[in-house]
This record gives sequence, structure tokens and C-alpha cells, in this order.
Amino acid sequence: MSAFLSVQGLQASYGHAQALFDISFDVAEGEVVTLLGRNGMGRSTTVKCLFGMLPVRGGSVSVAGARVDHLPSHRIARQGLALVPEGRQVFPNLSVEENLVATARDDKKGAGRRWDLQRVYSFFPRLKERRGNLGSQLSGGEQQMLAIGRALMTNPRLLVLDEATEGLAPVIRNEIWRALAELKQDGLSQIVIDKNVKALLGLADRHFVIEKGRVVWGGTSAELKSQPEIVHQYLGV
Repeated sequence: MSAFLSVQGLQASYGHAQALFDISFDVAEGEVVTLLGRNGMGRSTTVKCLFGMLPVRGGSVSVAGARVDHLPSHRIARQGLALVPEGRQVFPNLSVEENLVATARDDKKGAGRRWDLQRVYSFFPRLKERRGNLGSQLSGGEQQMLAIGRALMTNPRLLVLDEATEGLAPVIRNEIWRALAELKQDGLSQIVIDKNVKALLGLADRHFVIEKGRVVWGGTSAELKSQPEIVHQYLGV
């Protein structure tokens, strides 16, 4: 499989404080990878760099072989990347349907079948039921479904989920994992950040562990399962 996203030697800083020292990983077409690690180790900072929300101080980010680390966020999104951000960040004063159409983009290069309102409503029936409700009137789980649906409406080739199921009830978490598994079957590449290692092992192809701004381990789900000391040392579980 060819790499759709390639991150090599990524470095980034907040002011004078360096946060990323050496982040390298790749995501192939149709592949699901995870970024694992404790809070504050650089996972979300890496995501900010991928989407141009934090300047890249060293290294490179390439999409389909082309460098994007110098581009503004809106141009990076046009390369086929979509973000489901930590905290969901839905538009609170727009209805569910208005949230979905606000950033819709019909990209014929997107993975799998085209995403439109009807397909999102079929994927998340609860959103159809609540389509007239404001974003602020939704539960946390409904907001996460909306954030995923909004990202899918851009017809991406790579979906990035930062804290995919944080703070959600178990039944809603299961629904989100089911949705991500379906997206994988549809051929959509994904980067997933979450603390539920067991669920991630069942979903992802490969995993990258980040510790103090560096990738310190990478491997397949089978390899991670066979090395429980990695999970204990770097994730504390």
C-alpha cells in the first residue's frame, strides 16, 4: 500500500517551548492508524501540525506525495483531510442540518461512495431525528456523531479523530466504534486518538506511541498485543 500521508521528523514549538522533537509515521490508503500516549505527550500537537493550526518548525508533512506543511488550514483540508476535533466544536447556534451543510464539499477524489445529507442521516439515524435541533441542544454523544458527520460531508480521503470517544457513555462509545469500523470497510483512511486500547486494537492496522514529543514505538495490532509492557510503560494501563 502506498502512503497517502507521510510525516517525517516533525518538530513544533509553543513559543520557545519545543513540543515535538521527532514525529515520523505514515498512513496508507484505506489504513487505520492510532497515535497513542499519555496526555501532554504530543498527540494533539501533532494533529494541529497536520492541519496547519500550529507552524511546523522542522521535518515535513506530505499528502499523496506533495508537501503540505507550508499551506494554510483551508488548503490542507482541500487535499482530502478532515478533522473531528477534541471537544467536538460543533456550531452551537446552528441546527444539526446547518452544521452538516456548512462545510460540505463534493470531492470526487474522496474515499468510497459520496457523502451527502441522506447518507449521513442513514449512517447516524439519530442526527436525522434531531436535524432541526441546535448544536447546543444535543447530548455529548450526539455532538460527536454530528462532528463526524460534518467531517464526512467534506468527502475526505483521511479522517482524523482527536479523542474519539472521550466522555461518552458506553453505549454511545460502542456506536462510535461501530461507525469507524464501517468507515474502514468503506476504504476511508483514519488516524484515531483515544485511550481505549482494547477497542483500538480491534479497529486499527498499526499504532504509533508518542512520548515527550517523539515516536518511541510503532507496530501492528498483533505486535502491540504481544508486548503488553509497551502499553503499561507508555500508557499506564
